[in-house]
Amino acid sequence: MSGGFDVAPWELRWSGLAVDQLHRTESVFALSNGHIGMRGSLDEGEPVGLPGTYLNGFYEEHALPYAEAGYGYPEAGQTVVNVTDGKIIRLLVEDEPLDMRYGRALEHHRTLDFRTGVLTRETLWESPTGRTVRVRTKRLVSFTQRAVAAIRYEVEPVADGESRPTQLVVQSDLLANEPIESRTRDPRVALALKSPLAAEAHASTGLRAVLVHRTRESGLRIAAGMDHEVADTPGLRTEISAEEDLARLTVAADIPVGEALRLTKYVGYGWSSSRSGPALRAQVEAALAGALQTGWDGLLAEQREFLDDFWEAADVEVDGDDELHQALRLGLFHILQAGARGESRAIPGKGLTGPGYDGHAFWDTETFVLPVLTYTMPEAARDALRWRHSTLPLAQERAQVLGKRGAAFPWRSINGKECSAYWPAGTAAFHVSADIADAVARYHAATLDAEFDRAAGTELLVETARLWRSLGHHDPHDGFRIDGITGPDEYSAVVDNNVYTNLMAQKNLREAIAACGRNPEVAKRLGVTEEETAEWALAAERMRIPYDDMLQVHEQAEGFTAHEEWDFEGTPAEHYPLLLNYPYFELYRKQVVKQADLVLALHLRGDAFDLEQKARDFAYYEARTVRDSSLSAGTQAVVAAECGHLDLAYAYLAEAALTDLNDLHQNVANGLHMASLAGAWQAVVAGLGGMRDHDGKLTFAPRLPSALDRVAFRMCFRGTRLQVEITAAEATYRLISGEPIPAAHHGTEILIDGEVTLPIPAAPEFPTPETPAGRAPRRRTKAGDAHPDSGPEQP
Repeated sequence: MSGGFDVAPWELRWSGLAVDQLHRTESVFALSNGHIGMRGSLDEGEPVGLPGTYLNGFYEEHALPYAEAGYGYPEAGQTVVNVTDGKIIRLLVEDEPLDMRYGRALEHHRTLDFRTGVLTRETLWESPTGRTVRVRTKRLVSFTQRAVAAIRYEVEPVADGESRPTQLVVQSDLLANEPIESRTRDPRVALALKSPLAAEAHASTGLRAVLVHRTRESGLRIAAGMDHEVADTPGLRTEISAEEDLARLTVAADIPVGEALRLTKYVGYGWSSSRSGPALRAQVEAALAGALQTGWDGLLAEQREFLDDFWEAADVEVDGDDELHQALRLGLFHILQAGARGESRAIPGKGLTGPGYDGHAFWDTETFVLPVLTYTMPEAARDALRWRHSTLPLAQERAQVLGKRGAAFPWRSINGKECSAYWPAGTAAFHVSADIADAVARYHAATLDAEFDRAAGTELLVETARLWRSLGHHDPHDGFRIDGITGPDEYSAVVDNNVYTNLMAQKNLREAIAACGRNPEVAKRLGVTEEETAEWALAAERMRIPYDDMLQVHEQAEGFTAHEEWDFEGTPAEHYPLLLNYPYFELYRKQVVKQADLVLALHLRGDAFDLEQKARDFAYYEARTVRDSSLSAGTQAVVAAECGHLDLAYAYLAEAALTDLNDLHQNVANGLHMASLAGAWQAVVAGLGGMRDHDGKLTFAPRLPSALDRVAFRMCFRGTRLQVEITAAEATYRLISGEPIPAAHHGTEILIDGEVTLPIPAAPEFPTPETPAGRAPRRRTKAGDAHPDSGPEQP
């Protein structure tokens, strides 16, 4: 049976099997709550593209490779571990294992419902010996019971000419050290992930089993448990066993046509770097007891209630493009899954949908994902920032190693230690610290959370401000300079005065001064003096922002516009991404941009530019940006919309939203691109909606592209929920709940109290920018097509 995604507003459905496309469906159908992540593999465990069950923050260490060692190089890498798999439920029909590669799948479809948070599967399967069964399953990872996942498994014999009952045997497994084909080219990583879990304990009784393991290098301990409810059936037989790496409940019964064998499986997880095996086992058994007490129907009801509340605050509607509408809701659902219950852990670049980027968190979290959560589920944004605060001692230690003050946060990490072995795109990418400060300031402005401001936010702002004052220096010619750093564009490394970095550092310094003013007792505890804040103010005031007077555009970094132009016309399509086909030396000395850099500054620091400057800058860098990173399209959509290029904004919006559904980079097998999904939301809200939050003021400048009839989105601000609805002619602002909110519509002050409708002025008119040859926005590729972006995962 072939397969493909069906388009529907509130669900994603794959009809048919298509074994060669399992890698796509496993990532897209992944379920998570930010703590537990389960890839959407088939219940039977095989066939499988890439198996995966993950616990946020659970990793194994391995040595980092260096041709030549250097001072300050990180010594150890961290890689997310595929932990004990509790998803597996195997079925034998009259001794024939249900394997979708054998027999005949007469019907097969899987559906992810965004409103219930449940992945359903229905298969009509005929065994090689001619017996037919219908299998119905439902799977969830609970948003309300953080340590729990649950599966309902039902098998029903179908009339096939045989009058006798069908013997069915179901095997429900916990499997550790699951065989997995390594997809990494680094042999050290592959070795670290080969049977990474060392067994410590196992036990089984009744319908319950627990396995306890420990990683060999990082020393993290995990307990995984399962318990079951089995519907009473005449002649039912159950048997449970446990050994080091496998626990199994076997259920056997003869089931006549018209009846069914039904099993409900509850799975619980817990991990720790310090707690004992018995303590973790007790924690998991308590989680299982709670799940059993709630029951399957109770878990479903809790899941629906949680999601009803989320969608009231976060829903996006698009009239005129059903595929885009579905993709945007899918993206929001996955962003929720990545952050809802992450709590004291990071939000990885792939969420918990796959092992891409080794499970690391990047600046993607603060710059792309947290704005979505700040305006839809602010408590999740707060928890992600609390994780950053918990790693502050490691960031301060890293700054000391580099000979600087303050906090230098890692380019990529799981536990807060730097894991990048390539320093031009790691150590030199100091902008991550300003990105964290930006997220802190945005969260505070959007929530006025005074407790977080005192307990974590002010310290984060102060320590990052100290880094910039230590990293930069005053020059009598050019003001305050920040030299020798790498901005968001990794095709321009170790540069002087990257505009994005300098403007974000400028904001960081000013936000730190404001936070100390709000919280003088915290400032005193941190040793902040009036002399220090005066230094921050002066550095911010004199911040160097390079500008090319001849071309009348800002330089991405000092001297960038004087570099030789890249030969786009002479670059074959198969040579993208460029970093896999050209030496970095060649990229660093040419005018070619991997991803939005100065254009990202036009969005996040738009208050530092006027509209004419934005239009000229956008056109200049649009012609040089190749989007070898999935981070870029959403930002380009935002700035294109602001400059009046609405159809171009729509094209980039579609690329960002459909990057994973259409596997545009041919690497969705490794997990979904959370920043691209978040970038699509920003393309709608900040792009088509024109939403900005400079200085804590909520403003909108909505406009629609010609292809869309209507767009509506919901968001939260300071405890108030509101909706913005946009048509070609007018915009309507509605108060959903909470207090009235002051805002602005295309510069006109308004109060959102009830409903306000205003006309939309004409868009500004600037010359349409050109994209590099062969790098126009992409919407889809045919399944299985080779794509120029295929290759190792690139952040």
